[in-house]
Amino acid sequence: MSYNTKNYREQGGEKTVIGGEVILAANAKVTIDPAAIIEGLPSGSINAAANQADSTATTIEDLVVDFNALLAALKSAGLMAS
Repeated sequence: MSYNTKNYREQGGEKTVIGGEVILAANAKVTIDPAAIIEGLPSGSINAAANQADSTATTIEDLVVDFNALLAALKSAGLMAS
């Protein structure tokens, strides 16, 4: 009888393969180094929002306009549901 595990670390420990499900419990933390290379995500799955200039609003009304522009940029980039 043989057993093949879905999750394993390859010889030398430089690669870990997860063939099952990964569950991050409450208060878990995942840190990704900015220099990390992330592969295998569907094309276009991570979008940067358009640059939003710093607000120079001096009234609440102007601040509302700037804030709504920020919300629109986030929605347009797909980072927030419409």
